[in-house]
Amino acid sequence: MKINGVKTSFLLSLFFFLCLHISKAQEASLNGQVTTTISVLEDKGKTFSAAQLKDSVFHTLNTSTPNFGLTTSAFWFKVNITNHYEDDDLMLKIHNGQITSVAFYPPGNFTTPVLTGDSVVYSKKTLYSQYPTLQIKLPKDSSATILLRAETYNVMDLPISVNREVLTLDSLSKDQLFFGIYFGIIFVMFFYNIFIYFTVKDKNYIYYVFYILAVGLLQACLKGYASKYIWPESIWMAVNMPNIWIALSGLFSIAFVFNFLNAKKYTPIIYKVLWVLNIIYLIGICVSLSGNYITAQKMLQGTAGVVAITIMTAGITIYRKGYRPALFFTISWSFFLTGVIIYILKDAGVLPYNNFTSNAILIGSSLEVALLSFALADKINTYRKEKEDAQLRVVDALKENEKIITEQNVILEKRVEERTHELNLSNLELNKAMTELKDAEAQLVESEKMASLGQLTAGIAHEINNPINFVTSNVKPLNRDVRMLLETVEIFEKLALDGSSNEEKLKQIEEYKSDIDYDYLKIEIDQLLSGIGEGASRTAEIVKGLRIFSRLDEDDIKKADINEGLESTLIIANNLLNNIIKVDKQYGNIPLIECYPGKLNQVFLNMISNAVYAIKKKFEDKEGGVLTIKTSIDETYLSISIADNGIGMSESTKKKMFEPFFTTKDVGEGTGLGLSIAYNTVLKHNGQIIINSELGEGTEFIIKLPLVQM
Repeated sequence: MKINGVKTSFLLSLFFFLCLHISKAQEASLNGQVTTTISVLEDKGKTFSAAQLKDSVFHTLNTSTPNFGLTTSAFWFKVNITNHYEDDDLMLKIHNGQITSVAFYPPGNFTTPVLTGDSVVYSKKTLYSQYPTLQIKLPKDSSATILLRAETYNVMDLPISVNREVLTLDSLSKDQLFFGIYFGIIFVMFFYNIFIYFTVKDKNYIYYVFYILAVGLLQACLKGYASKYIWPESIWMAVNMPNIWIALSGLFSIAFVFNFLNAKKYTPIIYKVLWVLNIIYLIGICVSLSGNYITAQKMLQGTAGVVAITIMTAGITIYRKGYRPALFFTISWSFFLTGVIIYILKDAGVLPYNNFTSNAILIGSSLEVALLSFALADKINTYRKEKEDAQLRVVDALKENEKIITEQNVILEKRVEERTHELNLSNLELNKAMTELKDAEAQLVESEKMASLGQLTAGIAHEINNPINFVTSNVKPLNRDVRMLLETVEIFEKLALDGSSNEEKLKQIEEYKSDIDYDYLKIEIDQLLSGIGEGASRTAEIVKGLRIFSRLDEDDIKKADINEGLESTLIIANNLLNNIIKVDKQYGNIPLIECYPGKLNQVFLNMISNAVYAIKKKFEDKEGGVLTIKTSIDETYLSISIADNGIGMSESTKKKMFEPFFTTKDVGEGTGLGLSIAYNTVLKHNGQIIINSELGEGTEFIIKLPLVQM
């Protein structure tokens, strides 16, 4: 592994120095047929005009490819030309597709310049070229001075050349051909990898596709072809898009590295560094869009250099850790990195400007995208190899498992027999436990019923005792009055047989009636009989309510009147109210519904008892307690509301309200089964119970029962 790494490093170093040699070998030389000298004047404040520069001192340059780096200054150039061609049609060309603004002043003209550059839309340019150009008419052996002003938001790199027009146009055509080949490579790689992505669904390809797109459009911006062919009439796009595509190409390259090299796993520190650089790229876009183009260029160029070196470091490091796809990645990235370095060294003036250095990024990026495609293909082969190895391991594991299973089957069959016997015993015990549990449940329910029955018995005894006392208290005076009437009849019989005169008899009768107060006696007998009748009627009403409440046929579903059941329950529970708690009955006009009447009456009694308990807890023996009972219907349900203005419930109490054995009553006051049984009874009716309660304000239970049981 270390030997391979040394070989790779040696080959990359050899390639880099070879590129440097080519770049120096292609150093531009002055054309022997046109003699040019160039002098420059820096306009830091951008305030000079052409007329003001007639007598200004320009500094002569010893190169035709001046480079001033990133600067906010404008620069004025005097280009002195001597034509030695027979042809008098010359052309001046600035080989830079990113010059923001160029103003050409023909010889002797300091007022009406020829404007070109990114700040001029293509429809207003004199020559439809991606580079700033100026046509010049100059006879043989004549000389002229061209004044030009240049300003840019990018690197102030101005390779100026003057040649015959036909040769310059031929050079522009070759440049277009070269870029067309490059863009063809990008185009093919773009659609090829999109096709591969939709075939294999590997997200590495989608990141790579976006990276190819960003790199291709970035080069189109740098070479001026984007402004020429994509947005020829948009100055804003021409000025802003280069910085945006620089940032996007960096962002997509980092995203590709994250996934293709699995950087988070193999190089976690570099992974974090790349995330920070991602953020810097985004900040750079914001800075550029805010109009600070030079600052953005410095940020983005610096970040791009750091990203390129960091990614290269990540590729080498991950390859040394044994991750095969990193080899192709490192080799392909080295071509791109070499092109970037050569281009930067050209911008910095270290390397001369020529066709190779000016197109270094094109060459490097075209080689990179091609080799990265090979890297992705190799990764698919790696996946396939890993899959085949995994399948072989699975086959071996299956064979081993088959052997183990065969050996284990005998043991398992024996264990299954033993376990089956144990399960049969467990089932018998479980059935016994279930039977005991059901018996215990029945006993608990019966206990709750007996508790309610005890409450009912006390209430009924109290309710019946009042009318019975009324009857018994009236019997004794009625018996006395009847005896007095019987004595009166005997006396009247004796008087009838007496021989005295009628007048004498009538006188004795009137005296006797006066003695016994006969008129009052009749009134008293009527009153006593009326009281006895009222007591008997009240007793009959209580007995009827008890009969309706108890419902001996409670195990049969039948149609019943819920209002009647509530009324009978109130009669039974009347003693709980103590004539202190007010009952507000709001019965609706409801139909008979299918239900188990006796079981529902038990539910009503439990809820009324709880409501009375809550009211007494709040008001004790004072007045103010109100028990409200409402019934109503809608299209599907009959609703019964039992509400009180008692102590209410907390949220925790509401959540546990229907759990068995849960109660808020004191020890001995409740079993905690009443509401649990009520809940199960309502569920048996396919209904539901809704609780509305607020601590200190009261509680409302709403029972919703279907009109028809399905």
